[in-house]
Amino acid sequence: MPDTQLTIWGRANSVNVQKVLWCLTELALPYQRIDAGMAYGKTREPEYLAMNPNARVPTLVEGDFSLWESNSIMRYLCMAHGRGTPVYPEAPKLRAGVDRWLDWTLSTVQPVDRPVFWGIVRTPPAERDMIQVQKDADAAAEVWAIADQLLASRPYMEGDAFTLADIAVGAYARRWLGVEGITRPAQPNLTRWLAGLGKRPGFAEHVAPPMS
Repeated sequence: MPDTQLTIWGRANSVNVQKVLWCLTELALPYQRIDAGMAYGKTREPEYLAMNPNARVPTLVEGDFSLWESNSIMRYLCMAHGRGTPVYPEAPKLRAGVDRWLDWTLSTVQPVDRPVFWGIVRTPPAERDMIQVQKDADAAAEVWAIADQLLASRPYMEGDAFTLADIAVGAYARRWLGVEGITRPAQPNLTRWLAGLGKRPGFAEHVAPPMS
């Protein structure tokens, strides 16, 4: 249990906030969340910028320590409050295997996810350019084919055990398979895996709710 309360700044409909909240649930850590970002504002205020100069969410605060970047926050939570947890294994090769998927979500998944998600979920129907969105979805499908093929031979992203890799990739996969109005190829292994993640309390509470 942490000696100082963990506080997460960020709105609940942010995929990056969702990852952190899911991780906190997996580690059974108590926390407080403060709405910030988009409609809630706050991120451009001096107090927030002192914690996170990027003016983005989430930000973790623990006493006089603040940390931004969702994947870094998840790593910290595991190292500081979940020592020995299989969610973030300590063996160097196992940990590196998990880390590569966290990096993959930033370098490869997020760039193809954003235009599809924003083009539909955060764009009013009358303003949507569905021809462009479908082109973006076709590009995203090629990326998600990587995960689908890999999951044909293993239950989780990094083998036989659930890890931070599944949280990081799974939060984006929920958006990919959940967004409506696009044509996407059948990706049965990805779909099966995501359905399994849906049974985890952290996913059900923080990732599964309707997207907005």
